[in-house]
Amino acid sequence: MADDLRTRESLRRKALWTLSHLVPGDPKAAAILDVLADIEAHELIGQNRNQPVLDIDAARKAALIERHSSGVSLVREASIPQPWRERFLQASIGSTRLITGPYAHDWEKFLTEWQAEMKHLDAHMSARRARYQ
Repeated sequence: MADDLRTRESLRRKALWTLSHLVPGDPKAAAILDVLADIEAHELIGQNRNQPVLDIDAARKAALIERHSSGVSLVREASIPQPWRERFLQASIGSTRLITGPYAHDWEKFLTEWQAEMKHLDAHMSARRARYQ
């Protein structure tokens, strides 16, 4: 299951990064939108009805921020609920961090960027719907 989540979020991350370079309505976005729709469909099928996926605000509230002895704030990685933890890890590949955890400002930046990416994705989906009406 963890490998499925890792693979899914890796695919989603690559698709979102690729989509970020395209303007809504660009025909090149069609295949990327199909990948993202497929990921979402698989999530809905595999979703545990007893444990719904937390929205972004709930994920933000669940994550524990702690002050490190160096004076920087870190997010306790284990406190980030899935799939948000894996989304954050995929978006953070190559980022610096301490052994004890990622920087809290990187977590906050990820959440802000996620919201912007979802707005951009919505704009692409709206342009796609308008094109086929």
